[in-house]
Amino acid sequence: MGLECMIVTRDTTLLGHFQAGLGRHGASLQMRQDSASAIELASRRHLDGLMVDCDDVPGGTDALAHIRNTSANNQTLIIAIVNGSTSSEAAIDLGANFVLSKPIQQTRLHNVLHIGVAKMEREHRRYFRYDVDLPLLVRNPLGRSLTARMKNVSEGGLAIKLLDSVRPEGVVKVEFELPSIEPQTFHAKAEAVWSDSWVVGLRFLYIEQDSRAALQMWLDALEAQFRFRESSLQTY
Repeated sequence: MGLECMIVTRDTTLLGHFQAGLGRHGASLQMRQDSASAIELASRRHLDGLMVDCDDVPGGTDALAHIRNTSANNQTLIIAIVNGSTSSEAAIDLGANFVLSKPIQQTRLHNVLHIGVAKMEREHRRYFRYDVDLPLLVRNPLGRSLTARMKNVSEGGLAIKLLDSVRPEGVVKVEFELPSIEPQTFHAKAEAVWSDSWVVGLRFLYIEQDSRAALQMWLDALEAQFRFRESSLQTY
């Protein structure tokens, strides 16, 4: 359940600061050296944290604003790093939660990460996807149905593997049988927020009350299974 972050920079010194700081919290850090590839990645997957070198990467501020407005990352914690051209106020207006200035001050970085990682962890629990393999039914607004297999699920949504070439778009209805001693059909409305080859990510928009309670019980069971496997691996 480690945090997954991305830094957009060409500055190896800055990279080293964040690798060391986030590493102490067990977070992984991907690097992108240009705005276009950072935007492409953020458009199709959720990130726990984002660090953007606004002034030393061409288009850095545009990338910050664009990623903040993506469906998958509109709640992601973003740290902007400025170097004279972009003001702290402008970075905040673009969507940054925190702003650091070059050269990086270690005390300021430590304080930002201390607060920021706690926020990332809270959001991560909402987004963390448990691997599952279940059949489900998806209906579009016109009533057309398609079958798929669920790849993973979280409190906020799920990812599905398509079984044919029809791809869900926009708002859809989702149905599947929740695994339990007394099977219950889960009903929700969801929005397709990203796609990657034959996989589509759906974000829940509305979950029926009975379905929400049953989903939480299932997620609690999946969490217990996950932690049991993790603890078992650590004993060897």
